Amino acid sequence: MIIAGPTAVGKTDLCINLAKRLNTPIISADSRQFFKEMNIGTAKPSAHDMKNGPHFFVNSHSIHDEYDVRKFEKDVMELLGQLFENHDVVIMTGGSGLYINAVTEGLDEMPEIDKDVRIMLNKLYREEGLKVLQAKLAEVDPDYYQMVDLNNPQRLIRALEVSYGTGRPYSSYRVKVKTERPFHAIKIALYRDRNELYDRIDARMDDMISQGLFEEAAALYPFRHLNALQTVGYREIFDYMDGLYDREEAIRLLKRNSRRYAKRQMTWLRKDETYTWFHPAEQERIFDFIACQMAL
Repeated sequence: MIIAGPTAVGKTDLCINLAKRLNTPIISADSRQFFKEMNIGTAKPSAHDMKNGPHFFVNSHSIHDEYDVRKFEKDVMELLGQLFENHDVVIMTGGSGLYINAVTEGLDEMPEIDKDVRIMLNKLYREEGLKVLQAKLAEVDPDYYQMVDLNNPQRLIRALEVSYGTGRPYSSYRVKVKTERPFHAIKIALYRDRNELYDRIDARMDDMISQGLFEEAAALYPFRHLNALQTVGYREIFDYMDGLYDREEAIRLLKRNSRRYAKRQMTWLRKDETYTWFHPAEQERIFDFIACQMAL
């Protein structure tokens, strides 16, 4: 069962209630919650939440580990084989559509690329910034340039890595052949009115700041070049620490970029017609829907 939705929409509370009602664990497909060093800025489930619903892939890796969506797909498929021995249903939740799709549909086969290519691109990004990556992608793969999140350096670097490493555009490998899976995925997406969602995002960011987000980012600053830290909630503070703007502007950007991130998440989900949409307050309707789907 998939519970997807944008940041701050209310996935955690619903999943905890579902986990208790169904007596089943939760797999996080949030690609930022894997990393144990990133706590405040990733809105991880609380210790209380973790006790009420056992979670996998939260604090499972270090930012120093090389961990990506392909490794996640492999690890989750192995885990599901074990969990389905004792559970009829397992919950997977997150806002990372790519990671969810990797498990439900599989990934396109990609060639192995020399690690030196990624090292070079990461160095280029650190020294010259995002716009250089965007310009290079527009040149070597205009098709993917039109569809990728241009503010996500990890996606840009991955596309350039494959394009440079093979001499073929990254988009040419994206054939989207679905992999047959030994399970049926019940796919639920959560929504809120835009203003309501944006207010929740702003309030969550204020709460993160009061909890010590700036201090957490400061402790991670020496590792800011790592892929895990190329994300909303940390990049803005790193730039503030580099003197690009003041704290007030950093907070404005943290909120703005979080809202933009949520918008991109919604755009991704709306493209997938296999999701059934609910407001998080409709818990009984969601429970009834799940029961009907499990009876099929």
